Amino acid sequence: MASTLARTVFARGFHVSARRHALTKFTMPAMSPTMSEGGIAQWKKKEGEPFATGDVLLEIETDKATIDVEAQEDGILAKIIAPDGTKNVQVGAPIAILGEEGDDISGADKLAVEASSEKSKPSSEEKAPEPPKTEEPEQEKSEPSAPPSETKGDLPKGDRIFASPIAKKIALERGIPLSKVKGSGPEGRILREDVEKYQPSAAAASGPTAGFPTPAAPSPDYIDTPVSNMRRVIGSRLQQSKQDVPHYYLTADINMDKVLKLREVFNKALGDKDKSAKLSVNDFIVKATARALGDVPEANSAWLGEVIRQYKNADISIAVATPTGLITPIIKDVGSKGLATISATSKALAKKARDGKLQPQEYQGGTFTISNLGMFGISHFTAIINPPQACILAVGSTQPTLVPAPEEEKGFKVTNIMKVTLSSDHRVVDGAVGARWLTAFKGYLENPLTFML
Repeated sequence: MASTLARTVFARGFHVSARRHALTKFTMPAMSPTMSEGGIAQWKKKEGEPFATGDVLLEIETDKATIDVEAQEDGILAKIIAPDGTKNVQVGAPIAILGEEGDDISGADKLAVEASSEKSKPSSEEKAPEPPKTEEPEQEKSEPSAPPSETKGDLPKGDRIFASPIAKKIALERGIPLSKVKGSGPEGRILREDVEKYQPSAAAASGPTAGFPTPAAPSPDYIDTPVSNMRRVIGSRLQQSKQDVPHYYLTADINMDKVLKLREVFNKALGDKDKSAKLSVNDFIVKATARALGDVPEANSAWLGEVIRQYKNADISIAVATPTGLITPIIKDVGSKGLATISATSKALAKKARDGKLQPQEYQGGTFTISNLGMFGISHFTAIINPPQACILAVGSTQPTLVPAPEEEKGFKVTNIMKVTLSSDHRVVDGAVGARWLTAFKGYLENPLTFML
């Protein structure tokens, strides 16, 4: 189902035709407040085909999911401007011409051409005011061979990029590469308004990524896979996070014997009522995370440049692998939920994520992230922080381990140990705070009955 926002945008783009009985332009809707561009995954209607209220017109690919856009009124798809597979379509750019049944759609082609020409005007207008010609025209003529002076925003390759914290935050949210933004501040410093005004050039949007070789002709030795919007944004954000966020890591070994026994008891009781309702180890981890955040709220914070925001509720982002990339749906206010509710919510969100049907409000936000690779047999790894969040927990597999046990006749015993690593943003969470949180988290998992208190 399409989001309410998508429905609203479409309804607004279509109501003019209903009243004026004329062809209208349908533009790329903003599926979220931070969306600046999207892609056309697939049109569900063909040119000239009528549609009814509630019909899915097309699927729009955002940086996180593929979202259906539904019709709110009857009409006809007169002309498709942006065909299937079109990428990097700016929000507000025309993507189709719509009308009503009975309308003369012979003018749709002309209107589509006009819409396409309007779409290309901003980039040409931006390039127009480059060299100021009002000052010293004679000097410019007498020195034609002199190299043009470097603009404020052009940074030499390999130099450090200077940007304000809020500019970095906005660029990270929108997937904008700061190296392509021209700064208007002192010494070329990138400011907030520079990022907000940034528009990728037509060449950058359609051509190959700068710094990488142009794909050659197909070869039997390899396969080239086009980069999706989602993969491009993931790469940009993770790279920027690793470069700009001062990560540090804390690792702990946790005895999971009591969790496994309690899970077995709960699942036996739940199985008598509903065989599909079974708790996973991850459900206990999510609950323990929320309880530990309640004990150490400093870890439930975000770096916003000028302020550090501490959240009151634990909205836990769960990393889910999908065919198109990683996405982090959010279980809201985990502290107020029981294990069964957490389990049902987690399963529903994971399915929607893999089907590409998450709504923006289901993956945007979050105060803390969990990435669990234990089911793949990975014993230990470190995760990259998801800004502006301050922490992410990497969870490994639970493995039988020999540990000293003086009380045992053999002097040792076998214990189920799970290794976890907390990645923290040192600007927000000091080492001692991270250690306190990890200790609290370990305490809840080693004594899971405290969940019930």
